Amino acid sequence: MSHDDQRHATLEAMELAEIMRILPHRYPFLLIDRIIEIDGGNSAIGIKNVTANEPYFQGHFPGKPIMPGVLMIEGMAQTAGAIGIRAQGFDRPALVYFMTIDNAKFRRPVVPGDVVEYHVQLTKRRGTICRYNCVAIVRGEKVAEADVAAMLSPEEPES
Repeated sequence: MSHDDQRHATLEAMELAEIMRILPHRYPFLLIDRIIEIDGGNSAIGIKNVTANEPYFQGHFPGKPIMPGVLMIEGMAQTAGAIGIRAQGFDRPALVYFMTIDNAKFRRPVVPGDVVEYHVQLTKRRGTICRYNCVAIVRGEKVAEADVAAMLSPEEPES
């Protein structure tokens, strides 16, 4: 087995049930469907299948549905938060507090039928504060990017 085969053999995935066990977000604000290629708390790819029945498309925009850029940033953050929480070993949902969003750029609209891949890469960790470089990709094309920082809290969300 080559070095690349060994590396890929250690990557993990998280399906929706595990994401919901880790993150407190729920529909309609859970913006990732699964997470693949998880390398501990270092990197991962979150997947969002964009469908025509997303509630925000009713008003953004009628007749020309476009996924709001801020929701792509949130999908990036949820992907990063999920792998960060999992890497910290929290055994229940935890809160993720946004601290900064830097260098955000939106390159082309995301529409129903697109599958968005949120590629997140840890760039710095200090205690429970993590900074990630994030890129959203559709069909191999970069559609958005941002650097996000957040604080992970073991505090259980209120029901």
